[in-house]
Amino acid sequence: MSTEFELPESTDKRLNKAVAMTVVSLSVFLGLAHVKDDNLVQAMQQAKADAVDTWGEYQANKIKLHITEGQADDLGVLAKLAKDPAPALALYKAAQDKIAKYQAKAPELMAKAKGFEAAYDQMNYHDDQFDAADALVSIAISAAAVAALTESLWVLLASWLFGGLGVVMGLAGFFGWAIHPDFLAKFLS
Repeated sequence: MSTEFELPESTDKRLNKAVAMTVVSLSVFLGLAHVKDDNLVQAMQQAKADAVDTWGEYQANKIKLHITEGQADDLGVLAKLAKDPAPALALYKAAQDKIAKYQAKAPELMAKAKGFEAAYDQMNYHDDQFDAADALVSIAISAAAVAALTESLWVLLASWLFGGLGVVMGLAGFFGWAIHPDFLAKFLS
């Protein structure tokens, strides 16, 4: 008496071949999309770091502006009280020049930081597309495996549906199409 359990062999191998081709095709696509998504995530991290650095520089500029404005006020009062106002007025003039420099630099830094944030947001949009593609293709591959085990054409068709949606989302990420899984991104974030 054998203790091994043997599955009967199917006489129709077309379903298993279709499953195999589905799994291979989706796995290759998923691998390529994963490489692109990883590169995108690295670029997102760089954009976020650049935004944080630039906002830090903006804040430092604003602090220097406020300190210099206080110094200018003090120097103005000192110039009015001094017997010889010339040295205080020279320092006051230098402080006013620094104030003008800081005031001019603040909008530039703000625009630069907002630019990095906008770049991050745009990349995040495409990252969501790759995430949706990853989820849908993973479901498709799992469903294809179940289709092979159960020899069910309906399960394979469901696999193709999920796989097709996943490929569309992945292609949207690759080519910058405006297809976005808003409901899924909000639900999963």
